Amino acid sequence: MSGFATVIATSTISTTTTATTTHEAPSDARMNGVLFLLALSVLINYIDRSNLSIAAELIKHEIHISDFQLGTLLSAFFWIYALMQIPAGWLVDRFDVKWVFAAGFLLWSASTAVTGLLHGFAALLIIRIILGLGESVAFPSYGKVLGTHFKESRRGFANAMIMVGLALGPALGMWVGGRAVGRFGWRPFFLILGLAGLLWLPLWSVCMPRRTDAPSRAQMSMAGYFDILARRSAWGTCVGQASINYFLYFLVTWLPSYLQRGRHLSLHDVANAGGMLFLASAISSAVTGKLSDRWIRAGASPTLVRKGLMLFGHVGIGICLAITVLASGPLFTAMLVLTGAFLGISVCNSWAISQMLAGPRMVGRWIGVQNFVGNLGGAIAPVLTGFILGKTGSFYWPFLITAVVAWIGGVSWWFVVGPLNEVDWEKARGAISIPAGIAAQSSQP
Repeated sequence: MSGFATVIATSTISTTTTATTTHEAPSDARMNGVLFLLALSVLINYIDRSNLSIAAELIKHEIHISDFQLGTLLSAFFWIYALMQIPAGWLVDRFDVKWVFAAGFLLWSASTAVTGLLHGFAALLIIRIILGLGESVAFPSYGKVLGTHFKESRRGFANAMIMVGLALGPALGMWVGGRAVGRFGWRPFFLILGLAGLLWLPLWSVCMPRRTDAPSRAQMSMAGYFDILARRSAWGTCVGQASINYFLYFLVTWLPSYLQRGRHLSLHDVANAGGMLFLASAISSAVTGKLSDRWIRAGASPTLVRKGLMLFGHVGIGICLAITVLASGPLFTAMLVLTGAFLGISVCNSWAISQMLAGPRMVGRWIGVQNFVGNLGGAIAPVLTGFILGKTGSFYWPFLITAVVAWIGGVSWWFVVGPLNEVDWEKARGAISIPAGIAAQSSQP
């Protein structure tokens, strides 16, 4: 293990830390355009990854699969997506994020279109894996762009816009997709959705500035994944992200089926109820992100503001989920809306915290690690829910388990993540790179 963590020499550190990766200095107007495209891309991203859940009941009966197989299809994307997060984080730190993200976007849009042409469980499973490969570069890319081109006092709102896209994706997927699938069938929906998404790529190639200089080999070796994993705050963000992804993916993948089976709603009513939840999340995320930046610019501590909102959001969504599965009538509707509102509060500062801690040079890899662990939690949610549902025939335990996971995440964000100060990676690397024996000898007179 120590061989991986040892830097080549102290003199090398001192001579290489002066080299920096430079970027173009684009105007605020241009970067606002980039932010809009990022938000639009995550909207497309989440429609593409959640569209299977919209058509889940139709696909289940058409190809004759069990609840467990359906849960496997829903979670297959998340397993490969999780496993690719660490390589994706390295890619966006090593190469120009503009082209890395464009390649991933092309792959995921094409796989969405192809899904509409496939028949059978195995073929759908394979294409869901390919979809996960393409989408794996998304959040490391978002983190790299925002962590490099946006000041800390603007990152709350910038990250909130990503979360708005994240929430509107499932909302539009349920509203528009639910109606389209009900009227035209699920195959045309997938085909048109994938092909239409490709129209985003020319806009991205024009608006996103290119990186002018690649990082040197010395810079790339200065700090790595072991240095990230040595940080307590990194583990705090990882556990917190696993909690977020668990309750988010639970809602994205199983909420439509729950509303149909557990609440006996029509596909039209499912679209309205699910869309309402995610619309509430989008509004809440935008408002929370803007307020968090305003409080910080007014002099409030970023640590208290961003971590405090994460704790508040996780506790709130856990309470709402526990009540939702038991409520009925107007209370049930209110709990759906509040679940969406607390979802927005829970997610809008998660990446701003990581961008602050990692700094521009390491943000891709930090977010890669965080999203890798986070998506392991997310991948468990669909298949575990399907397994429990198959055994019990009830959604009570899946909702309760999801609530507990949310509360665990809140504890991690508040107590495990430390003060939000950017890590001095050269100092941290030097501290862990000196073998214990040498340190002991140097301390002797």
